[in-house]
Amino acid sequence: MFESRRVRLIGLMTIAVLLLGAGVAAAQEEDLNIRYAFPLSLGAEYQMLTPFGAYAGGYNVFEAGLSVRVPIPGAPTFQPVARLGIIQFTGTEADTETGPGTESWSHTHYYGGLGLVWANRIDKTFELALELIGGLSEAVFPDLVPEAGSVGNLNLFAELGGRISLDPSYSLSIDIHPSIKYIQSVGVLQDFNGPIFGIGFGVNYRFGEDPDAPGQIIRSIRFSDIVFPDAFAAMQSYYASNPIGSVVIENTDKNPIADLQVSFEQKGFMEAPTRCASIEELGPDESITVDLLASYNANVFTTEGTTPLVGEIIATYTSQGKPAEQRSSVSYVLRDKTNMTWTDDAKVAAFITYEDSALRNYASWVRQACKEDTIDALSGSLQTAIQIYEALGELGCLYQSDPSKPAFEEVQGNPIIIDSVSLPRDTLARTTGDCDDLTVLYCSLLESVGIDTGFITVPGHIYAAFNTGVAARDYRKVHPDRGMTLPIDGELWVPVEITLIGEQGFMNAWRRGIDEWLAQDNNPEGRELYLTAVAQETYWPVGLQQTDLGLQYGSTDAISEAFRRQLSRLTSLVVADYRERAESSGRRQDYNRLGIAYSTFEQFDAAAGAFGEALRIDPGYDSARVNLANLRFLEGDFRRALTDYENVYRRLETAGETDSPLAAKVLLNVSRAQYELERYDEARESYAQAEQIDAAVVADFAFLGTITDTAGRAAEQSGPEILFVDED
Repeated sequence: MFESRRVRLIGLMTIAVLLLGAGVAAAQEEDLNIRYAFPLSLGAEYQMLTPFGAYAGGYNVFEAGLSVRVPIPGAPTFQPVARLGIIQFTGTEADTETGPGTESWSHTHYYGGLGLVWANRIDKTFELALELIGGLSEAVFPDLVPEAGSVGNLNLFAELGGRISLDPSYSLSIDIHPSIKYIQSVGVLQDFNGPIFGIGFGVNYRFGEDPDAPGQIIRSIRFSDIVFPDAFAAMQSYYASNPIGSVVIENTDKNPIADLQVSFEQKGFMEAPTRCASIEELGPDESITVDLLASYNANVFTTEGTTPLVGEIIATYTSQGKPAEQRSSVSYVLRDKTNMTWTDDAKVAAFITYEDSALRNYASWVRQACKEDTIDALSGSLQTAIQIYEALGELGCLYQSDPSKPAFEEVQGNPIIIDSVSLPRDTLARTTGDCDDLTVLYCSLLESVGIDTGFITVPGHIYAAFNTGVAARDYRKVHPDRGMTLPIDGELWVPVEITLIGEQGFMNAWRRGIDEWLAQDNNPEGRELYLTAVAQETYWPVGLQQTDLGLQYGSTDAISEAFRRQLSRLTSLVVADYRERAESSGRRQDYNRLGIAYSTFEQFDAAAGAFGEALRIDPGYDSARVNLANLRFLEGDFRRALTDYENVYRRLETAGETDSPLAAKVLLNVSRAQYELERYDEARESYAQAEQIDAAVVADFAFLGTITDTAGRAAEQSGPEILFVDED
């Protein structure tokens, strides 16, 4: 009894492993099932059976059978099966005085059944299968009623089993066959109903032709005219959807081939072969040129210099209903991530590695060094661009052409000459580079802090550009000369001749950049501005190992001083434009705007003079009076500012203009001064009055309408500190 239970337990474990293996096999590609499909299989097997229940006596039970399997064409994993066989129950106890023993109950089932097998070939010599069979059996008892002769009983049976098959050759298969049967009598003898476990062995002979036999290997195509130039690691993303090479595939057979699939594989540098083409049918003597693609993994970035490789072009197809596969090797050179050819100027975007932590750390350090000198009213992107440019100069970064590299004017547009573009981290550590090296370094640093960049190419040269984030209509907020900026998608971009770094300041580099752009006005096809974000949709940044560069970043005082110097030049240009217009026109409005410009750049004494001149021209000009009060507010004299605001509001009351846009702005500034003086109830009241007149104007100061006490000041929202008035 113990031995019987152990056999059943081992058998159940075998079935569980078989089912698990079959489930895993189901996820495999089924090419082998098609390749080694057969039209017919004849099999014979023998099984030892063990009932799960007791039959009031001991029996030796075995089964022998013959089977026929016919795979379904087009779906050879599904195989209808027919089986004939016997199940023999032989009693082990002799007759006794009290009645017949189990020997008298010995009997034989003659059965026949139909079913379905699901078989999956794991590899050429190994299969897993599941089967389900149902049928009828006739149990014959020769000794149960001696005086009556043999007694028969009709039964139903069902079987669930599995097969673990070893295929030493195409025609021969050897099975281990665990199964569970269930027998149910439909006659009067119900003694042998129930489940029975079995495990045994089988041998199958399969008809058909071995596809691996020398005479059966299909060679219907020919590879020719393989074109595969050097590959560049920097173009990793490009090759995934754009040709790296090409091959001509010709059908040399007299019959068409179908379902032609072409792939390219490079072991060690791909996770799987890259699918290149799918052709439904290729006729006799017909040929087709296939572009080869390559989905390289990150391992391509670990190579240095030139690495000889041998890849494979793989073609799978069906010829006269039979699957076939052919391969052709291709030798080529993989160049490392610093190499490229300038067949497309946009390729340089692959070297703008803005996610490099070393670059991000350096750019953040520079911004911290200059944060006390920034001007809130000026474009933050523009100021950061100035800071990074001047910091690179302080670091000692210089333009220097590499004598071992071809000049840019030689490589631009030349598909043969191989150029080398330094990674930004290497240029930053070396502190020298040519025009392409410095351009990708500057763009990478700006991109690392969230500033959109681009690069400009003109004949023989490349340099950087960046987005100020300022709307094109507001060009005066960037530079008084509209021609000093490039409007792109409604925003202003600034070109920077980065090769002047370390020799001339940012403002000169800006001027040189725009001059080089304008020099091509008569030849607009000769210049191009590539947006980094757009170019990197095709040319992703190269992969790199991020490590700290161990840089000495330079003097914060020197960087800050250089930034202030360039900022002063820029603000002087902006203010000079307003001053020239005011002096030329003599209008109160232009002097008022000049005062606002001075205030923007925190030149308060000059601003007071401009507002005073506007009042001298028109003593009743309330806009200038409000702005003078604003200067007192910015200097911290909140009481004097509040008095001046209230005086203007009383003038508006006298004139009956308390519903005017100017009144809304005055009330808002009144509220702002009351807030600073901690008169919160009055501040809320003044804010509410302003909101009733013009809700849009007061939207940026919403905190004034909710403040309740000193503790609540933490709820203050970001926004303009005070509202200057520019209106007639």
